[in-house]
Amino acid sequence: MKKSGILNAELAGALARLGHTDLVVVGDCGLPRPDGVPVVDLALVFGVPRFADVLEALASEIVVERCWVASEIEQANPDTHALVTRLFGDPDTMPHEEFKRRSRDAVLFVRTGEASPYANVIMQCGVPF
Repeated sequence: MKKSGILNAELAGALARLGHTDLVVVGDCGLPRPDGVPVVDLALVFGVPRFADVLEALASEIVVERCWVASEIEQANPDTHALVTRLFGDPDTMPHEEFKRRSRDAVLFVRTGEASPYANVIMQCGVPF
């Protein structure tokens, strides 16, 4: 048994397969899941697990060289915007509709139980060297 890190076998395996420049979406429970993108659905009930908990766990496991959020997040969900900024620096922004289109390019979609507006991020994987 693992003694630390992400314990969800499906998620841990998906993270291990990521490569440089791969895109990973972490989304709230309402973000549409794009066809053809593998989904790890962690949602249990509204609010569980929280976006913040999932994002912090992922940030401890993968290198993120760039990320994007919906431009609406700054006004609608400043706490989540602050979290993304704290973990990865200032995110690039795009309108929510464009964000949903861009999520089709992801190699992994992680669905959380988060039920607050625009709690979504697209992360581009970097390398640890």
